[in-house]
Amino acid sequence: MKILVSVKRVIDYNVKVRVKTDHTAVDLTNVKMSMNPFCEIAVEEAIRLKEKGVASEVVVVSVGSKSCQETLRTALALGADRAIQVETEDGLDSLSVAKLLAKVAKEEAADLVIMGKQAIDSDNNQTGQMVAALLDYPQATFASEVVIENGEAQVTREIDGGLQTLAITLPAVVTTDLRLNEPRFASLPNIMKAKRKPLDVKTPADLGVEIGSNVSIVSVTPPPQRAGGIKVGSVAELVDKLKNEAKVVS
Repeated sequence: MKILVSVKRVIDYNVKVRVKTDHTAVDLTNVKMSMNPFCEIAVEEAIRLKEKGVASEVVVVSVGSKSCQETLRTALALGADRAIQVETEDGLDSLSVAKLLAKVAKEEAADLVIMGKQAIDSDNNQTGQMVAALLDYPQATFASEVVIENGEAQVTREIDGGLQTLAITLPAVVTTDLRLNEPRFASLPNIMKAKRKPLDVKTPADLGVEIGSNVSIVSVTPPPQRAGGIKVGSVAELVDKLKNEAKVVS
């Protein structure tokens, strides 16, 4: 069984995001970038399935400029076998990315596509569902457990009322949630080996996909600064301020 995993290069989650002065985008100047945390979970799950003997090959794919090759090499160091970069400009909308990923999945004849449920930069939570729709594959989103047996994927997902288990036939698309696993760290020997693993570069034209964004950014603004807190001298003063200033009690 072949597993295809999509990965995205985003601002590291430990970095405080800055907005450009003209409010057109997020400032990426000298900012640390890393693999999207949900994509790390997807890579880890694919590698675990290979280690269990369920999968024979793990292929990682990323859509973006040449800089995303660093993220692909990270995935190779974690244990993926091959990597594919679809070279485009950064900042494509979800549908354009989904079209490219769906085409790669078809060409690779992937039995299972594992994706992070969302990227921490755009936070859209759309691409996985769009890929499934374009491929006409069954999908299971927000997975907290994945079991593959007898040509089926049994996926446990957390919902408001508890846990829901879905049985979907392969090929299928699965998107990962935080509690699916704990990603490993790449060892130095594996980082060195990753430099020799194959990384193919393709273009949308190679895949026969026309892309064009239907989404434009109107403005990017930082969240408002929080006002400093105050201390009160008594319960009566607290209730008075909650009632007359904050107006959260009546």
